[in-house]
Amino acid sequence: MVRYVDLFAGIGGIRIPFDELGAQCVFSSEWDKAACKTYAANFGDIPSGDITKIAAEDIPPHQLLLAGFPCQAFSIMGQMKGFDDTRGTMFFEVARILDYHKPKAVLLENVKQLTTHDRGKTFETIKATLRSLGYHINWRVLNAMDFGLPQKRERVIIVGFRDKMAYENFDFTFKKKPFNLATILEEEKDIDPKLYASKTIREKRKASTAGKEVFYPSIWHENKAGNISVLNYSCALRTGASYNYLLVNGVRRPSSRELLRLQGFPETFKIVVSHADIRRQTGNSVAIPMIRAVAEKMYKLIDKADETS
Repeated sequence: MVRYVDLFAGIGGIRIPFDELGAQCVFSSEWDKAACKTYAANFGDIPSGDITKIAAEDIPPHQLLLAGFPCQAFSIMGQMKGFDDTRGTMFFEVARILDYHKPKAVLLENVKQLTTHDRGKTFETIKATLRSLGYHINWRVLNAMDFGLPQKRERVIIVGFRDKMAYENFDFTFKKKPFNLATILEEEKDIDPKLYASKTIREKRKASTAGKEVFYPSIWHENKAGNISVLNYSCALRTGASYNYLLVNGVRRPSSRELLRLQGFPETFKIVVSHADIRRQTGNSVAIPMIRAVAEKMYKLIDKADETS
């Protein structure tokens, strides 16, 4: 059985595919209390708190490290000093645990913009650090839409193996799966009336789409410039977005269950926090079918890896 740790765990989106494969989570870490409540309700584990306050030796031995580490600005990076260049960032927490435990493999997830931050210097530093720690790495920007979810969500996935043969046998080729917005929408009779936008907003949206092709079901997206797009998918869920930036059929906000479905969470996933919390949690989470596709390829190779470099 592959033992793994789930860092910056959120509500467990990266964990789910590995649990499905039979892996065992031996440690998780998350500082947000509402996210911990959701995590505990669904996995039976209460995540440890702030990873910056947890010593590497207090984390159980493991063969795989998972982390969707926060994407805050890497203000001190870019000097190409490798491991030292990441101090003061959350990636350093990943690096120090890899340095101590040397698991066979690592899977990291982050926003697409990480690859171009500071003209690419940040990403080069991260890759150089992982290589200095003994990992052969591969990466790709993947889109949730290609994995059967009606959400345009591009994320960079970094996969690393200590075993060179495992690295050489891993690839990011996946067969695209179709998506259907209708499959994630709840029946209107089940929607909380509080989710409906005000009459003023609905009328404004309707006026903004005059002359555009309008169809149903659809999600109407308002960008920062105020332009409205009528789409058969959702734009990326975001934690800090306007409350009305996504409107189902131009009239209401997505429900908590619909937000979870947009990320591929199972129907059995328990909702134990407020809708506002679910909005933040799904905005911070991952597209599970995307992670599942990567996990299935990784898991076979971790089992075979002999840790030779």
